[in-house]
Amino acid sequence: MTQAALAPGGFHEAEMYQVLKRGCAAAGLDSSDAYLLRGHTNAVIHLKREQVVVKIARRGSRTDDVARTVRFVRWLMDTGFPTVPLLPAEQPIVIDRHAITFWQYLPQPAQPVAAAQLAKPLRALHTLPTPPVVLPTHDNIAAINRSLDATTCLPTRTLSSLKEYAAQLKSDLAAVQFELPEGVIQGDPQHRNALHMETGDAVLCDWDTVALGQPEWDLTTVEVHCRRFGHGEQHYRAFADAYGRDITRWSGYETLAAIRELRMITTNARKVHHAPSSLAEVQRRVDGLLRRDRSLRWSIL
Repeated sequence: MTQAALAPGGFHEAEMYQVLKRGCAAAGLDSSDAYLLRGHTNAVIHLKREQVVVKIARRGSRTDDVARTVRFVRWLMDTGFPTVPLLPAEQPIVIDRHAITFWQYLPQPAQPVAAAQLAKPLRALHTLPTPPVVLPTHDNIAAINRSLDATTCLPTRTLSSLKEYAAQLKSDLAAVQFELPEGVIQGDPQHRNALHMETGDAVLCDWDTVALGQPEWDLTTVEVHCRRFGHGEQHYRAFADAYGRDITRWSGYETLAAIRELRMITTNARKVHHAPSSLAEVQRRVDGLLRRDRSLRWSIL
């Protein structure tokens, strides 16, 4: 018998749709025309008739973390912040240890949000007052080390090299002098974590990585995505002009960029057992990183 392919979140497709059906029934939603939009860690599903997006977290994800995200987004909505709205229902709903959340569907054109459109909501986020929700402290190095400890798809020698590199970057980070005031950061701002509004503005989405930290991390992440995924320098320059700060001119940029890229690689390496087709791209990125090739273009996973 051929083993069924894993769906986003690391569970089988039939199981994913069963969890979806039960979660939607609990929320009073019709899931009969559900369509998988995307997913690598979580399943993101569109209910066409309901005009709702359902997000199913991987089994074992901390329900408390998802509940915290819900509270934080509710607060954003109350302040009028440009975020994708949650449905006005009690959530998350937990089915078989999968935390499920429900969001308003926003129709999207074929072209993703441009980097420059991220500038306005990011500036608004970075200047928010302290939220009434206790957020985690942003720590890329700790996340990298957790991913490396959980990675099984890379040779021992490669993992050792990556751990040594992470240790060196941790040492480099200790010498970085941040210039912006600490505050709320999105943690992974990029073209696919924002959506178009009919007004032409963009709203942020995917708040799983929201934290308290230095805004420089968010600005560096945008630059890394523009450079690594082929959007080009002009795309990044438009963002920097709109935000009012070019992170590449800051003394700590190279250290933060190296850490951010290592986190992106190790996060995907940890998930390979959920998405075996991503292994070749992960290996290609690792090879480029160990060669210190900053110009290697990455494919989206």
